[in-house]
Amino acid sequence: MNDRWAVHLGDCREVMKAMEPESIDSIVSDPPYGLSFMGKGWDHGVPGVEFWEAALRVAKPGAHLLAFGGTRTFHRLTVAIEDAGWDIRDCVMWVYAQGFPKSHDVSKAIDREAGAEREVVGRRKHSAAPGTAEFGQAQCSEYVYSAPATDAARQWSGWGTALKPAYEPIIVARKPLRGTVAGNVLEWGTGGINVDGCRVGFHGEADKAAAAAAAAQRACQDQNKNRTAYGEFNNGPASLQPYLDGMDKGRWPANLIHDGSDEVVGLFPQQTSGANPTRRNVAKFQNAYGEFAGQEECTAVRGADSGSAARFFYCAKASKRDRDEGCEGMPVVDCGTYAQDEWTRQNMGGFAQKRRNHHPTVKPTDLMRYLCRLVTPPDGLVFDPFTGSGSTGKAAMLEGFRFVGAELSPEYIEIARARIGHAAGKTRQKELALA
Repeated sequence: MNDRWAVHLGDCREVMKAMEPESIDSIVSDPPYGLSFMGKGWDHGVPGVEFWEAALRVAKPGAHLLAFGGTRTFHRLTVAIEDAGWDIRDCVMWVYAQGFPKSHDVSKAIDREAGAEREVVGRRKHSAAPGTAEFGQAQCSEYVYSAPATDAARQWSGWGTALKPAYEPIIVARKPLRGTVAGNVLEWGTGGINVDGCRVGFHGEADKAAAAAAAAQRACQDQNKNRTAYGEFNNGPASLQPYLDGMDKGRWPANLIHDGSDEVVGLFPQQTSGANPTRRNVAKFQNAYGEFAGQEECTAVRGADSGSAARFFYCAKASKRDRDEGCEGMPVVDCGTYAQDEWTRQNMGGFAQKRRNHHPTVKPTDLMRYLCRLVTPPDGLVFDPFTGSGSTGKAAMLEGFRFVGAELSPEYIEIARARIGHAAGKTRQKELALA
């Protein structure tokens, strides 16, 4: 540890009591989801109001809070954050394809309760599962398919209890401003988000030209809409001007992030938005709304915003290399047999896990870097009250920020310190090379 970062062992509420009020520039955290994930005691509930009240005290006015949540419980987290005094600003969705359904096979459960033995009707060898080097070895050598044994089980064959998880929400909150946005930013350095620093880059000049054309089209449509309601604008809608001014730097960051997988990208088929002309005074509009008196027609620019999920920032789930970077000198821990979902437990028995970084919910560094950069001013202090294995701290170091964290579990704090220290060393080496 040094003057750039520190991770304190203990309950974050106690750690925050010792921190200076209004000293934190941003909070980026992955708190417990309250799902009892893998039977972990620390995941027995969602952090309540008292946690976020303590965080509010140490945050500067206008400081942003980004907190991951589970799809089943993030409503409780959102309410707790709001009740603590934070302003809920948005919700970022991180969409991915690597989730596993934590589902209970209804048909098998019926046979099991009836004491009926199911006939094995097929087996299939499998290759390694994504992100797990050990998957496919030892007790995980094949899938086993079985047929329902009872009439009731046959009736409910194919029924389960859960959907496949494909996204995680990230709550975006802000401590109330003191005065205006401009005044708060000038006094505290907080209150805004780093739009230009988090823009999504273009994929070549053609993509850039198409995006610019789409922005111009939207500006034209918005101008016509507002002109009808409010009268003439001399220079177009002021609300769109910042969007148009920065288009040469990349697309405006959106509240959707994805992992770049084929499955997710397939949800965003290649298309051209605004490729067909849009005219307000054609018969279709007149029949529905009547004449748009005195309004000029706005024709869309052909070849407008094209592409698919490339319009959004993308980041895959944490790789083994990302998880273990900085932990090379730490022992490999046998995490036992683990299966994320009921189907795997029933059909394959789980798989053996041996890892240096054995925290079960490691977030990818690229994602955490993006989030830290989005809400933290230059050389700002990032705080994570639920540090875990240190993903936020690692990201903060690589982005040139300062970091302080709190971690309740002794088994994870050494992993966090190793990962953050390694990232801080890499950043220092770059600084020396540039000096």
